[in-house]
Amino acid sequence: MSSVIAYAAPAESAPLEKIRIERRELGPHDVLIDIAFAGICHSDIHTVRGDWGAQQYPLAPGHEITGTVAAVGAEVSRHAVGDRVGVGCLVNSCRECEYCRRGDEQFCTKGAIGTYGAVDRDGTITQGGYSEQVVVTEDFVLRIPDALPLDAAAPLLCAGITTYSPLRHWKVGPGTRVAVVGLGGLGHMGVQIAHALGAEVTVLSQSLAKKDDGLRLGADRYFATSDRETFRELRGSFDLILNTVSAVIDLRAYLGLLDVDGTIVCVGAPAEALALNAGSLIAGRRSISGSNIGGIRETQEMLDFCAEHGIAAKIEVIPASAINEAYERVLASDVRYRFVIDASTFAE
Repeated sequence: MSSVIAYAAPAESAPLEKIRIERRELGPHDVLIDIAFAGICHSDIHTVRGDWGAQQYPLAPGHEITGTVAAVGAEVSRHAVGDRVGVGCLVNSCRECEYCRRGDEQFCTKGAIGTYGAVDRDGTITQGGYSEQVVVTEDFVLRIPDALPLDAAAPLLCAGITTYSPLRHWKVGPGTRVAVVGLGGLGHMGVQIAHALGAEVTVLSQSLAKKDDGLRLGADRYFATSDRETFRELRGSFDLILNTVSAVIDLRAYLGLLDVDGTIVCVGAPAEALALNAGSLIAGRRSISGSNIGGIRETQEMLDFCAEHGIAAKIEVIPASAINEAYERVLASDVRYRFVIDASTFAE
């Protein structure tokens, strides 16, 4: 075991603080990563504050990790010391069930192991990327293409794959009419990726405050949902709506924006339940669905796609001492568009 500096929540309602956590000894198939950057995801806040269920504390969050390989186990074949690598939302799975075998480890029938707050195969609780180093089995370590800066690449490990996976699954491409609900950490990635796939992209945001940003990121149109005229003007306009917000929305109103056979895909996860009127589905053979990150193979595909198309997260890099302030700013939607922690500041 080795001890590393991390920022962790000591309790559900407490601010994160600097502590030491233990990392396991390097096994034959393990990779030791010197963390360079760790993105802050809204899921980190939900988790450490107990919004999605009780946790074991102290808990170091962080599942948007980039860095370099510091050491490898004796049987590692995919990575070498000095490689630019990343770790996303998963660090283990059974690797034997049908979903793991087909590359959908996030749906592992025996339970995918999250990067933090999960019980790993050895019975320990996983601790995330708000730390100096992490040890991960090689199957769950990703290659960061040289074209992607390590800081701007970090949010791709969650926000990037969370939006890329449904856009690929629903076969978005030229001629597809896509609406992205919310221009935040997830939404700003969804706009860039949908545009690069060739779709016609519309942003649906509460106000027009970020309109210029949305258009620069690749949106063709931008509408304010606070204006009820938006829902009349755009009725029946979309094949796919990507709902990225972690707040309750009026599903009936948004379903009305879909054309026949259209689908709303939810990737934001509000703590409250969403109300659904079945008639809104029946009227246009519409669907509502959800999508949960992506498997390791698809995540690597996403990273390569982003490198090829010049796509990266728009970020604000912060020192570790500013994590708690950043949490409050995320909750206030005061970030454009993702906070990234400079891991070199953990020891300060």
